[in-house]
Amino acid sequence: MSLNTVALELVPPNLDRGAGYAVEDAQKVARLATESGVGERLGHVMIPAMIAEDGDRPVEMKPKMDVLDYWQAIQTELPGARALCTQVTSFSDEAVLRDRLTDLSAAGFDGVTFVGVPRTMSDGEGDGIAPADALSKFDGLVENRGVILIPTRDAEHGRFTFKCDKGATFAMTQLLYSDAVVGFLQRFALESDHRPEVLLSFGFVPKMESRVGLIDWLIQDPGNDAVAQEQAFVSSLAAGEPAAKRRQLVDLYKRVIDGVVGLGFPLSLHFEAPYGVSLPAFETFAEMLAYWSPAQMP
Repeated sequence: MSLNTVALELVPPNLDRGAGYAVEDAQKVARLATESGVGERLGHVMIPAMIAEDGDRPVEMKPKMDVLDYWQAIQTELPGARALCTQVTSFSDEAVLRDRLTDLSAAGFDGVTFVGVPRTMSDGEGDGIAPADALSKFDGLVENRGVILIPTRDAEHGRFTFKCDKGATFAMTQLLYSDAVVGFLQRFALESDHRPEVLLSFGFVPKMESRVGLIDWLIQDPGNDAVAQEQAFVSSLAAGEPAAKRRQLVDLYKRVIDGVVGLGFPLSLHFEAPYGVSLPAFETFAEMLAYWSPAQMP
């Protein structure tokens, strides 16, 4: 069953800030959603399980509130919204993961995106279960089983086909700062009968990106010219005036939507504000939704 949703990513706060901070942040989200007109269109929150990565991460990684604890703290502040999350699989055995997924399902998580080792490690490292194996092992426990899709990554077609063969029902893209996903899905539609749901991910770029570089770091792929072009676009957005920035982001959104609607994939949206939610971010997302929303899917 398709999610057919608009999901907003909310990162659990640092543990030292406490549950009260999480509640206040959720109240801010609810207020901004109402003010911007996104309101009832928000169907899910997507809560990522954060793990330590490279030491050069621009924003220091501190211990985060657990995904499940965070959702239980904020769900009453976002009435009508359900939850999605990412779950790291590579460091947990089958019994531990089964218990975790059972708890997530019982708490109202409608879908789980399985992710593996951080990019400082190689695929297959870690003494747990590989994400692709989790797709099939837990097919009777998690109805909506997701994977990450990076359309600019080398050999992604083969990787994505393998994940679909293993039982992926949806894919959440990396943040999109080009329309490369259009060509990727057009080719995939020609070469494969798989039609997983695709959560198209769009991220707001605030001015502080020029100083911090978090988004640049998140999408990096050294030596990849396609990604270098996306990084240049992010840099120009960060330095741009608010009205021009919004126009460029919405224009990108339109190109992506126009290119993928009609290919046969169920579509959902995943919105992200990597530096935290703000009214300009919500207003940008609202303008995107005014052009197209998952509610328009047949």
